[in-house]
Amino acid sequence: MPATLMNERDLTFMLFELFDSESLLKRERYQDHDRHTFNEVINTAKAIAIKHFLPIRQKLDTHQPTFDGKNVHLIPELKPAIDAINASGIGSATADYDLGGMQLPPIIASAAGAYLSVAGGVGMGYNMLTTANANLLEAHASEALIEKWVKPMREGRFMGTMAMTEPGSGSGLGDLITKAIKSDDGNYRISGNKIYISGGDHNLSENIVHLVLARLQGAPKGVKGISLFVVPKFLVNDDGSIGEDNEVALSGLFHKMGGRAQTSTALSFGEKDGSIGYLVGEENCGLKYMFHMMNEARIMVGTSGAVLAVAGYQYSVDYAKNRPQGRLPSCKDPMLPMVNIIEHADVKRMLLAQKSYAEGALSLVFYGTQLSDDSKTAETPEQRQHAHLLLDFLTPIIKTWPSEYGPKANSLAIQVLGGHGYINEHPVEMFYRDNRLNPIHEGTTGIQSLDLMTRKVPMNKMQGYSATLAEIKKTIAHAKQHESLSEFTRQLTDAVHTLDKTTQAVLKDMSTKNIDLALANSVKYLELFGHVIIAWLWLKQGIVATKALEKQPHQEDVYFYKGKLQALQYFYRFELPEIAIWSTLLLNTDSSTYDMQVEWF
Repeated sequence: MPATLMNERDLTFMLFELFDSESLLKRERYQDHDRHTFNEVINTAKAIAIKHFLPIRQKLDTHQPTFDGKNVHLIPELKPAIDAINASGIGSATADYDLGGMQLPPIIASAAGAYLSVAGGVGMGYNMLTTANANLLEAHASEALIEKWVKPMREGRFMGTMAMTEPGSGSGLGDLITKAIKSDDGNYRISGNKIYISGGDHNLSENIVHLVLARLQGAPKGVKGISLFVVPKFLVNDDGSIGEDNEVALSGLFHKMGGRAQTSTALSFGEKDGSIGYLVGEENCGLKYMFHMMNEARIMVGTSGAVLAVAGYQYSVDYAKNRPQGRLPSCKDPMLPMVNIIEHADVKRMLLAQKSYAEGALSLVFYGTQLSDDSKTAETPEQRQHAHLLLDFLTPIIKTWPSEYGPKANSLAIQVLGGHGYINEHPVEMFYRDNRLNPIHEGTTGIQSLDLMTRKVPMNKMQGYSATLAEIKKTIAHAKQHESLSEFTRQLTDAVHTLDKTTQAVLKDMSTKNIDLALANSVKYLELFGHVIIAWLWLKQGIVATKALEKQPHQEDVYFYKGKLQALQYFYRFELPEIAIWSTLLLNTDSSTYDMQVEWF
């Protein structure tokens, strides 16, 4: 089977037709670029993916990191692959020039990263976390910390992590107990244990820069008493050279069902004198700062869910086009040749479902990435503020919908391949295992649903919610100009009404009923909202495809755009109607889960 990665035609559609990335060239930050440089960066990433990562993709999965009690061991081929990314500059593609970056739009960097993620799995995770770490420090740290830690990370000499989870404090960060004691030199001594730290130890860089959440002595209980510190694996001398060990010890490795290329570590900080930590920003404001990295990581998780879904879909389509088996039910002659399985209606169903999930999810994460850019580089303060409002509101959906429906798409890819789907000679079972981690990473689906219902919807008098619905209604009005889309404009209008009616009921429940009962079905609310958002983005894709077909493009593009419209139809007829069931549960404040007693399990 050919090693399919991303669909180049669909990437072109997303970047330059749906989101008009070329218009970003008018912004001062991107004036040194043009569409050619955008494509060159994407093609460079594709070339690195094919040359360095694709040949070792299976080995990264089957040869997990090991720990001999002193050092971590990774397959030796990974470091040259990571070095190739660093040498290309893609690892710091969006950073400022003076910090070693390329000042590329995030949506272009995301498209480039998609090739690397599909070919190398979470082998790219080392670079992605490093970028997010550096972005946080640039936004919130002192100039001295930026100079000392960010520049080496941008250069690829250092790599970064986020260290939050503890053995007794997972998603409930307010209960963390890692200690920070202020030293006479103005720095801090950090002691405690962290677990599930991705990329927490390895031999891929000179140093590892941990961003560690810890609690100062006498700090308030809960999340208000958390501070954020830079805690490097090794101290750095004044001349920039690597100094002494900083008491960051690897206690052990965790071995995961997927995402095996990246170490998942248990770390012990400061077992003797305490690890030296450097305060980021102000004391007791650590969680606020860490949310900068967490929200960026949530978009990364959603993007991972989307691109793995795309990769599985692409692979299963190619397989189905080339795998002869059986005959159509209408054929009664066993002497006639078999048809390729893509001719069977149920295989078409599974492929259409994958397409609707994967390409819907990809449009969502690219939209979120563009909002992130707009919030910083849009022309006016009002445009930047509007983009920030939308992004802040949609982040739980951007993280969750692709990470929930991406694995569903991968499961269908396995089914399309049949017996070939669950053997590791084909990568679709690996895509599924890798993707199954995403609903848990960076805040589980349940946590994201609580955030959406209790914070994001009512926040600032529902400004984010109202702004999102206003954007959907603009698209509906635009789509009404095309008669062929009338079925979908009516259905999306009804869906928005269902969402709004359900939202008002949910808000009333939260204010008038037992809050635990009111929130018992929060995941269904998140799923309902997510389906409306994906339906909206599919309608946007449908508008672009409809306009393109009116211009009578060449035959290959006719096929491409008709495929878009068919996936739009599938999502609206097969998936969007599900929201009626979820709405009924929420409108009735269904208590099935809430009433279940512990003893009954």
